[in-house]
Amino acid sequence: MSLFFKEHAFLIFIQMIQFGSIAFLLYMDGYSDVKMLAYLLSLGFFFLGIYLTYHYVTRRNVYRRLERPMNHLDEAMETTGNTPVGEALDDLLKQQFHKFQQEIMETHRQKEEHMTFMERWVHQMKTPLSVIELTAKEVEEPASSNIREETDRMKNGLQNVLYMARMRSIEDDFKIEPVSLEEGIQEVVAENKRYFIRSRVYPKLETSELFVETDRKWLVFLVHQLLQNAVKYSEGKADQVIVRNYTREHRHILEVEDFGIGIPPEDEKRVFDPFFTGVHGREYRESTGMGLYLAKEIADYLEHDIDLDTVAGEGTRVRIVFSEPQSLLL
Repeated sequence: MSLFFKEHAFLIFIQMIQFGSIAFLLYMDGYSDVKMLAYLLSLGFFFLGIYLTYHYVTRRNVYRRLERPMNHLDEAMETTGNTPVGEALDDLLKQQFHKFQQEIMETHRQKEEHMTFMERWVHQMKTPLSVIELTAKEVEEPASSNIREETDRMKNGLQNVLYMARMRSIEDDFKIEPVSLEEGIQEVVAENKRYFIRSRVYPKLETSELFVETDRKWLVFLVHQLLQNAVKYSEGKADQVIVRNYTREHRHILEVEDFGIGIPPEDEKRVFDPFFTGVHGREYRESTGMGLYLAKEIADYLEHDIDLDTVAGEGTRVRIVFSEPQSLLL
């Protein structure tokens, strides 16, 4: 209704000026029959009212549709009415809908091509990295260790790229089953032994045989991200991080605790945002701001909760809280 009045406000204003001008001119010309003049003006406003009423009734659906925001794209295919304006609006929205659909499909196709390329590129890079590692064994120290340190960093970066690419189809890429938390943690620790030695930060395991309903591959990736973060931000400040699992209020929990630099209060609310590195990102050039973001995204897909407690300058605890366990503590 408000849109209708806004559209016709100027017409009503012009008509009032017109009727007023006619009455004034007749009065100035000596016309003195006030009743007849009032009758003529009333008749004019009557026909104006009929016109506005007819215009609103026949185009009511158009005005309502223009005033109501669309919640779904499918609403663009609805029919407004049989008036020329309504039909024109329907045609316009349908054209825009089809055009938007085509653009979405093209964008989706380009994204799929890009992600496929990234996956193939990551796999292709693994071969030369393996060759470099084999070659490094024939090189004398400390050059050999330096080479392997760089290849480990490249492997970690390639792994992140690969898992990020896979996240677009994560629903088709995970299998929920009972998984041993302890075995997953030990697998990650074994894979990162050289990283611990190089950083001089070592994990202390306080684990027991707990089983959770999750995907093993994505769980290992989650633990890898949390442990890498804990070690990276503990280097030079502490020589130990603690990895533990336990049960609280009938839910199994995996916790990674470090005694490193912690997170400033102003950054704490944004640590799960993509590419956010915060204050420490300027000090640690290897920070990409993707570790906790990927962990949060994966945990959400697997329907696990993730949270953290941190004190700047003292350390951080990150927890993954699993769904109601289907298996009991063994």
